[in-house]
Amino acid sequence: MMATMTPAAAKETSGGNPKHTETNGGTDAKGASVVVNAIAVLKTFSAEEPLLGVTEIANRVGMHKSTVSRMLATLEQENLVERDPETRRFRLGLGLIAVAGPLLAELDERRVAYPVLRRLTEQTGETSALMLWNGDEAICVEQIAGQHQIKHTTPLGARYRDALSASVQVFLSSLPAERVRELLRSGTISFPGMDDAGLAAYQERLHQVAARGWAENYGETSMDEVGVAAPAYDHRGDVAAVVLIPAPRFRVSRERLEDLGEACVAAAAQVTTRLGGRAGT
Repeated sequence: MMATMTPAAAKETSGGNPKHTETNGGTDAKGASVVVNAIAVLKTFSAEEPLLGVTEIANRVGMHKSTVSRMLATLEQENLVERDPETRRFRLGLGLIAVAGPLLAELDERRVAYPVLRRLTEQTGETSALMLWNGDEAICVEQIAGQHQIKHTTPLGARYRDALSASVQVFLSSLPAERVRELLRSGTISFPGMDDAGLAAYQERLHQVAARGWAENYGETSMDEVGVAAPAYDHRGDVAAVVLIPAPRFRVSRERLEDLGEACVAAAAQVTTRLGGRAGT
């Protein structure tokens, strides 16, 4: 049962100073007001009017110019807005994408890919998964378990940084060569035999992945597992996600691997279409 505190007791627990509670309440209200005003400022921007000046924003939200200017300066520090170098007016910043990233993944890639993954698993009998790139690692965000008693699955949120992982190969094949070398040389992406010859051979492998349209991992990261992966693209032609099929090696011959690769490419193409994307060039 929840205990009810009397007004006298409440006063007692605050040290007998009723102003303490009022001050906290006032601080909380002020903080909430600042958040509401910041949201109002961000909402003034639109696709029709992506660039706005301080005066325009102040007039629309009903606040003083100096208040809006201070608020924009704070938002600019957090990359939530940015200033156009020529007009000195403001636009929404790329920091908003970072804030919305997890939500976009939930609403777009996962939602769009789920029925495609389900059909892919029904077609192949093997597990299918959707992988996203987090700057320096592939992350599993969706998965449909295979129909066989023996199958390969992974927890949602599992992260992969092995250069020979099929999904990592696909993501790296879409990055500039210098960025790939940076990730490998720093050890961020693990790669056996890191020397000039090995690096050159691996980058050639990435070129082949990009040309063929899918990557393979035939027992290279685990003796008992194989994997094939193919990219799904966004509206800019950039890799938005990767469709992955992992399977036990004993069940997948080299010929079967080709079939799984083609099925993976077809599924990734469906995800691309559902995302409103287009294949990269």
